[in-house]
Formats: sequence, C-alpha cells, structure tokens
Amino acid sequence: MLEIRPNCEHCGKDLPNTSTEAMICSFECTYCKDCAINLFENVCPTCSGNFVPRPIRPKKFIDRHPTSTKKVYAPKNIDKTKEKRLKFKDVLPKNR
Repeated sequence: MLEIRPNCEHCGKDLPNTSTEAMICSFECTYCKDCAINLFENVCPTCSGNFVPRPIRPKKFIDRHPTSTKKVYAPKNIDKTKEKRLKFKDVLPKNR
C-alpha cells in the first residue's frame, strides 16, 4: 500500500493526500509536479524511473489506512542529477 508521503522530497512543498500536484516513481519517491517534470524532466533522480500522478486515497479509507505524516526532505544536487536526466529524459520509461 502506498505511504502517500506528505511533501515534495526536493523543495519541501506540502502535498496532502488530496493534492493533484503529487508525482511518484515506482519506488514512491515523491515530488511536486514542478520538480518532477520541469526540474528533473520526468527522470527520478534516485532510480531513473519516470513519474506518474500519485493517486488520492478515498476519504472512506483514511481512518483505517492513514497516509504518512513523516516528511522526507532530501534536496537533490541539480548538477549531479544532470547527467542522469540527459541520459534518460528522451528514453521511454519502458526502455530505461
């Protein structure tokens, strides 16, 4: 089950469960749409995977399956992630 992390790992922007700005990779690295698409160019700086919109957990399940309250804030060094972005940004996710 997804943790539904509460913030962007790079810029720290709050991304509550209902946010449509949250993007995740297959390892659930969580970034705001601006960081994921514009800054990292749809290449996860950790795993090189792509990003997809994070789903919203329906309210009826929140009590039984709460979302994470643990903030992960680990800004990436943009210069160090540049090589990975350049290598993978034009490669389809299924071919990475």
